[in-house]
Amino acid sequence: MPLVAVMAFVTATPGLAQAKPLRHSAVSSTLSPSLVGHGVWLGAPVGAAKTPPMGWNSWNAFRTEVDEDKVMGAAKALVDEGLAKLGYVYVNLDDGWWRKRRLSDGRMIVRTSIFPSAATPDGNTSFRPFTDRLHAMGLKAGIYTDIGRNACSQAFDLHSPNLPEGSAAEREVGLDGHVEQDIGLYFGEWGFDYIKVDACGLADYAPGSALVKDNGYIGLKPEIYRDAINRTDDAAVKKRYARVAAALKAANPDQDYVFSICDWGMADVRSWGKDVGSMWRASSDITPNWSSMLHNYDAVTKRALYAGPGHWNDPDILYIGQGEFDADHLTEARTHFSLWAMMSAPLLISYDLRAAPSSLLSIWSNADLVKVDQDLAGNQATIAYDSDDVQVLVKTMADHNKTVAVFNRTASPVTVALLASQLKLRDDAPVELVDLWSKKKSQFKGQLSITLAPHETQVFSASGERELADGVYLSEIPGAINVADDGVKTPAPDPTIHRMIDPWAGTTSGSVHPQYAGWGGAQADATPYGQGFQIAGEAFRSGIGVLSNSLLQVKTDGAYRTLRARVGVDDSTPNPGRAVTFYVYADGKLITQTPPMKFGDKAREITADIRGRHVIELVSSSATAANEQPVVVTWGSAQLLK
Repeated sequence: MPLVAVMAFVTATPGLAQAKPLRHSAVSSTLSPSLVGHGVWLGAPVGAAKTPPMGWNSWNAFRTEVDEDKVMGAAKALVDEGLAKLGYVYVNLDDGWWRKRRLSDGRMIVRTSIFPSAATPDGNTSFRPFTDRLHAMGLKAGIYTDIGRNACSQAFDLHSPNLPEGSAAEREVGLDGHVEQDIGLYFGEWGFDYIKVDACGLADYAPGSALVKDNGYIGLKPEIYRDAINRTDDAAVKKRYARVAAALKAANPDQDYVFSICDWGMADVRSWGKDVGSMWRASSDITPNWSSMLHNYDAVTKRALYAGPGHWNDPDILYIGQGEFDADHLTEARTHFSLWAMMSAPLLISYDLRAAPSSLLSIWSNADLVKVDQDLAGNQATIAYDSDDVQVLVKTMADHNKTVAVFNRTASPVTVALLASQLKLRDDAPVELVDLWSKKKSQFKGQLSITLAPHETQVFSASGERELADGVYLSEIPGAINVADDGVKTPAPDPTIHRMIDPWAGTTSGSVHPQYAGWGGAQADATPYGQGFQIAGEAFRSGIGVLSNSLLQVKTDGAYRTLRARVGVDDSTPNPGRAVTFYVYADGKLITQTPPMKFGDKAREITADIRGRHVIELVSSSATAANEQPVVVTWGSAQLLK
């Protein structure tokens, strides 16, 4: 058979085993079709969220006791305080706006007692005057619904004055059975730009339950089980959200919309959220206390490879202004904001902005940190140093400079050594720092000692001479990577996520368990299970850790000439009995592969010519059975060179 036109460009390295160019047809028949190079970028963004959405949400400020004056007051404050100019443009209604679903035609009816501008002579009601006012102010409008029949307030806010009213059928205000009708109404007729779709309707209304019987609801067999990940019907939940995505695409020909998935990390949303929504929640609702913030932050902080332009990890709306993040806890409030910016999280203020003190406004309006969040490269920060006490987070910006956050998780002061190498900068050259809160400038070489107050986070922009002067490590550019398949066979909760006291049940429950089934997912600069890289005793400071039978795509857009990595079975693998073969595709053509590699084999170097190539695909394959432990593989020191 003829060799493929583009062969591997392999550089000889004395004493180092190397990958060899092979015929494309020699491997295509042995791989799962999903693991063969596709040649096209599979991580298509959904809607208009090229950067994380910013704006205001009504929930933490008012819960269901929202009304038109409160919302328009927040909108006015966004404009008057200069927040809209920074990018805070979405004004999002949460639960509480609806009155009922009209049975004669299925139309949703607005509660005009709290949104009087929605009243119409024919009784249809319309949010168009409301959205027109927001649009005239240069803002965008968001609305809320549920993927099931009933909403979260109907289960958890039973004393609210703004619950849906009428018969059981009239109170079914969710999307179930009305997806295309409701999406067409909200976006086509009413002119909304953003939708948050909750999932209580799939979790909390089991037929025969006390909630259903006591409130006269029509039960719906759960598809999400909050306390049992394995009982959740992942495929059914994904199918429901995918139908909403299709309806949104049809209702918005210009694709100018945001689709926020709110299933709290359930239903293995890690694996499909980026293909269906603009953003997806990874945890339960945030509450205004430090422990809750840690829980939600931890749910996303090791998932950088799953986020990027058009698709974002969502640790929930900001709770700055209340509880342990109020004006008397500014250190904690600044940390909360800093971490969300480093995580490239949506920045949605949820506070009564009509009476916001200047101390809080100064946090939301920190233009330097907003720029960090909104950087066009879309690289979520990765963890350069990890412990239960302190973390060092590093984010590579579009201009290849760095932003670094040093985070004290504890209630005691701590001194931290910041290393130039953690920033992937040369430790023998000066590193220039600018504190993004105090604006003070400083410089260090090699190592800097930083003392943090309890719960403090210091954030710096950093510039210096890069370790790779003519390229980047793949772990520096997670926004350019699409985890098409991470090899996870059975979704499992991440045990490293902080477990908080249940904010609703206190210690009468078993504490809040992680709901995001991300354990074993691909990681930057760590193995899938959070270990350092090591292949046959050889350690690597940088790389991509993933399970075998995985496919990672890297968007290069023809900007690089060489891919280089040192690959093998990681010493931490729980399954040392299976061999793994590594493949590299460029624009759909196989350009190099390794022989099968076993646990204990020395790392093999892959050096491939990728000049003019736009999509590079990294595949690792092993013949593991469905009930076997996975094989942990390492793409050590993986880098793109110009």
